[in-house]
Amino acid sequence: MNAFGRAATWHRIGLCTIMSVLAGALGSSVAEAGPPFLTDDTDTQEAGHFEINIAAQYIRFKGGSNGAIPSVEVNYGVTDNLQITILTPLSVAHVDGAGTHVGLGDTRLSFKFRFVEADDQGWKPNLAIAPTIILPSGNASRGLGDGQITGFVPLWVTKEFKPWTVFGGGGYNINTGTDDLNWWFFGAGVLRELDPKWTVGAEIFHSTPTGRGLKESTGLNVGVIYNISDTHHLMLAVSRNLVNARENNEFSTYLGYQLTF
Repeated sequence: MNAFGRAATWHRIGLCTIMSVLAGALGSSVAEAGPPFLTDDTDTQEAGHFEINIAAQYIRFKGGSNGAIPSVEVNYGVTDNLQITILTPLSVAHVDGAGTHVGLGDTRLSFKFRFVEADDQGWKPNLAIAPTIILPSGNASRGLGDGQITGFVPLWVTKEFKPWTVFGGGGYNINTGTDDLNWWFFGAGVLRELDPKWTVGAEIFHSTPTGRGLKESTGLNVGVIYNISDTHHLMLAVSRNLVNARENNEFSTYLGYQLTF
């Protein structure tokens, strides 16, 4: 692989890193969706309360892999309906035949505002918006970031039918690079609370191409949440694309610990 080819491949890895870290870390709720799922929920932290997610993520695709070891996400409830978030990953980017780079990834800043409350006696769901800005703190030439400011503007929907929870939504990603494309993400899933300790779930997700020459992504993600206590939680998910798996997601996994207080 020549220098130009390596640079282009590292840039592609960077795009995939943004996609996987952004999507894989969206969300915040153990009781509903969010980690370890790609699709977020409408849950916010209560006013004055924190949630910290520490996660290891890995995704394998044609020509390389990337991930975070770990990513650290801090959520804080400003009000019961408004949450602010910062997420910073220690990113890992690998290109077959070219090597592996490790370093700070791009930083995500966001807020989530739940503007509609569900009707427990009817069918009206929770609705929330969660505008996000991603700052280029990662080195794009080493595949650790996108190299520019990007954004994501989603709408999330959640409805509980105990012991089931249905969640979904999506939004528009703003990608400003020369070879990048603005892209859409959509997801929908369901959770089943087995008992106060265990919750299992699955989702289908789809994204349009993130850059010129890249392909759309449609996949399945299954996960489990174990509540050690009201404060400590463990999360695990595995995922694979159903469409264009080799190019985007032959296999990915998420392993996380959550602290709420």
